[in-house]
Amino acid sequence: MSRLRPTPRKRNPIPPLVAGLALSLLGCSYSETADEVLEAARGSRLELSRLLSGDAGGFARAVEPRPFDFPRDHGAHPDFRTEWWYLTGNVATDTGRRFGYQFTIFRNAVAADSPARVSNWATRQIYMGHLALTDVEGRRLHAVERFARGAAGLAGTELDPFRVWLEDWRLSGAESGETFRLAAASGAIDLELELVAAKPLVLQGDAGLSRKGRRPGNASYYYAFTRLDTAGRIRLDGAELDVRGSSWLDREWSTSALEPGQRGWDWFALQLDDGTELMVYQMRRADGRADPVSSGSRIDAEGSKAALSWDDFQLEVLDWWTSPASGARYPSGWRLAVPDDRLALRIEPLLRDQELRLSVLYWEGAVRVTGSRAGKPVSGTGYVELTGYGDR
Repeated sequence: MSRLRPTPRKRNPIPPLVAGLALSLLGCSYSETADEVLEAARGSRLELSRLLSGDAGGFARAVEPRPFDFPRDHGAHPDFRTEWWYLTGNVATDTGRRFGYQFTIFRNAVAADSPARVSNWATRQIYMGHLALTDVEGRRLHAVERFARGAAGLAGTELDPFRVWLEDWRLSGAESGETFRLAAASGAIDLELELVAAKPLVLQGDAGLSRKGRRPGNASYYYAFTRLDTAGRIRLDGAELDVRGSSWLDREWSTSALEPGQRGWDWFALQLDDGTELMVYQMRRADGRADPVSSGSRIDAEGSKAALSWDDFQLEVLDWWTSPASGARYPSGWRLAVPDDRLALRIEPLLRDQELRLSVLYWEGAVRVTGSRAGKPVSGTGYVELTGYGDR
């Protein structure tokens, strides 16, 4: 059900599995939403632009700011079609061996109504998990994927205390909501990490409403822990390594995030050594141009957020990389400037090949950051996500 290393497109076994899971989840009934998932699964891969766009199909939509309720909002929001718990981080051993990691659990509803059958197995929810580890010294990316229905204890969420799980992969939290534990293993990789919030959570966008398009409802509810002190262990190829570093947790839920003509996004989550963080995303249209709806935020050393509009930052691609496995061509190095903050950064991947060749093809990787703020040197680490570059 999972695969240890990214493999060429022709060997990808995931789409039939996705189709089988969707069929088993639906039982004997189908919906337009489920048909779209199945149609996409019959191709070589699922396309993100299909999964995050289209008709709302009876689901709730993110149309205006709402009050957040914690710990309730750490859990699932089944009235919305899509949701994720998204962790990325940069960690290292005492000897300086560096790793980047990504752990994500996605929830996707294939229909808005409840199952007609009364059964412990009946559900409209599919959970998908991605686990990736970038071994910088070994010049290698490990990536695995899992699917499970949100029923019979296979996957789901609970509160008081919080946890989200997919089989034996889990992210759990203390009652305070500011300490998390991650445990996930598959094949040669095994992560056990404790994450403690160094700052309060941030409501991204307009008080937590993050607009991705001009049409009402093409948005998500979005909050983040932008700096989590991280410690624990990584087991890789039988070797157990103690690591420390910093992580970032993103939480989003929505029904329709992409508009017609939008292909994907370039997302940056950067942690700088002066105690500040920067998040920017560039929504990208099918012709490659940036959509002016793109935006971001900067978080100061005390944890206060300032919103950034498209006019507040400048993003320039410095280099490109073409995947020899998928043929997708990705940006691979950037210059990012926030003039009002007198901030100028250069962002470089720790490895050029951090492409996840799973059921959804995308690039998600650890990066290094160098530059200056107000004439003084600044550096840091972060993660970059590039989606839609491999869509047909």
